[in-house]
Order: sequence, then C-alpha cells, then structure tokens
Amino acid sequence: MAWSTKQLAELAGTSLRAVRHYHDVGLLSEPERRANGYKQYGVAHLVRLLRIKRLVDLGFSLTQIAEMDDDEDHPEQALRTLDAELAATIERLQRARVELATILDRSGSADLPAELSDVSQTARFSAADRSFSVVLSRVLGSQGLQTYADLVRDTPDDPAFGEFDELSADADESVRQALAERMAGPLAALRAAHPPLAFGGDAPIDARRAQQTVGAALRELYNGAQIDVLVRIETEIAKQAPAG
Repeated sequence: MAWSTKQLAELAGTSLRAVRHYHDVGLLSEPERRANGYKQYGVAHLVRLLRIKRLVDLGFSLTQIAEMDDDEDHPEQALRTLDAELAATIERLQRARVELATILDRSGSADLPAELSDVSQTARFSAADRSFSVVLSRVLGSQGLQTYADLVRDTPDDPAFGEFDELSADADESVRQALAERMAGPLAALRAAHPPLAFGGDAPIDARRAQQTVGAALRELYNGAQIDVLVRIETEIAKQAPAG
C-alpha cells in the first residue's frame, strides 16, 4: 500500500505542514517517489509518523524525540524526565491561577505581583511609582514585597507626597528643600513602624545586583529634582534622629 503525503497526513491525523517539518528536521525519512515524481509512503512511514504524533501529544519536544531509540517502546528515563517537567509546569500554572483569582477578586493590577496588585488600586500610585514597583517585583523576594506593600499601604495621605509626584525637573532649590522637610517627618514615622526593606534572602537576584537595579530605576523613572528631594529627605531624617 502506498499513500501520498496528503493521504498519510490524514491517516495520522496531522497536517501536511507537520509531515514536511518532520522531514526537514530529520524525524521522518523521505519516501521513494513514483515515476511521476510524487512521493509514496508505506506502512513504516505511517507507524513512524503515528509514533511521533503520540510522543508530541504527550509533551515531548522534537529534539527529545530525535534522541530516542526508534526501537524503544518504553523510554523510561525520558518519560520520567517529561513527567517531572509537566509536574513543574502544572505547579507554575496553579500558582498563576491563584494569582489571577486574587487579581480578579480584588480588582488588582495584572502587571504587579499579588502582594502589590491590590495596593496599586488603593494607594496613590504615579506612573513612575507603578514602574518602580514592577522593577521591585524582580529584585525583592516574597517577604520583601510584602514589607514594601505594607509600607505603601500605610503611607499617609499627605499633600506633600502628591507634590513630590508633580515636582518639575526645574523646581528651584528652596522648593526642593521645603518639600524634603515636609516629607521627612512622615517618612521617618513610616520607617519606624515597619522593618527596613532588605535585599537578598529569597530574592531572585543577589543584593548587589538588586541595589544596582533599584538605583538605575530611580535615576530613570524620577527626574533630577525628585532625586534631589529624596537625598535631602535622608539628610533631614538624619538630623531629626536622636543622638546615638
């Protein structure tokens, strides 16, 4: 019995494109051709194609299939490896579903991790704040993100913070200094009420790279006047701190 490429694909329940791709990557041998130049496939080709399709349906990549012995009907190690990969994928998808449920339940933001998605809806987040929080989601572990979320949630509704968001890059020194002085007190109290934001621990990157990344994000997301105010705030907080 001989089949054309179209007939073989139909028998195997796959597409012409898939058959041609398997030829291109060396998974399926080229058949003989009839006198008119058309390919003619036999039972061996059908069996091989069905084997490929079955393994693909199970989740094997074409590279993994190519590495298997064609005569091996029970590639135990390959099956165990695939099972472990699928288990990891299922776990990741389950975590994603939990996060999606949280976002939907709290009408949170999809671009932020679960710890921050609902905070972004209740706190006054500028565009720069939101982008900065996205960066933090990469450099802080779950504990650090929770600490940051608590800080944001408890940030007082002080007009000075809104003025900081709107501060123009050409604001003069007196405006910057006055704003820093007004923000220093509330920020010092906020810090006293919460543990410091620490890098490292369960974070996905090391502390040094995390600090470099945060520094780069601050410089790019906030203008020069805002950065200057942040520096001045640290000076004011240090002045207000009790001796020793």
